[in-house]
Amino acid sequence: MQKRTCLVCDEVLKGRIDKKFCSANCKSSYQYDKIRNTDQLYYKVDKQLKTNRKILKKYNKVGKTTLRREVLQNEGFNPNYFTHFRKTATGDVYFYCYDFGFLKMEETTSTELKQKYLIVNWNGK
Repeated sequence: MQKRTCLVCDEVLKGRIDKKFCSANCKSSYQYDKIRNTDQLYYKVDKQLKTNRKILKKYNKVGKTTLRREVLQNEGFNPNYFTHFRKTATGDVYFYCYDFGFLKMEETTSTELKQKYLIVNWNGK
């Protein structure tokens, strides 16, 4: 009789005869890799969303902060990727990457136009 092994880590399987994975971790890893290999657009969007959230979280330690656009973009932030948005009563539109949001702002000085982002943390309340 041939030993059955996990499709991900090749560990010997115990239990049901139709079992393909040794753990939930291996099953999840297999499904993620399958999607990643077949749907490159999904992977690209998912990766950018996670990058955006990581960058927003890095610069927003206190719940609300303002930062120049160049600082975020130099880190790899792309404002065209977001999970949802919220429009306020005043007409401002906050774009969110999961629980961190940003609002595009412009500040005009006598010599130049400065583009900034107001970064907020939405805690679900």
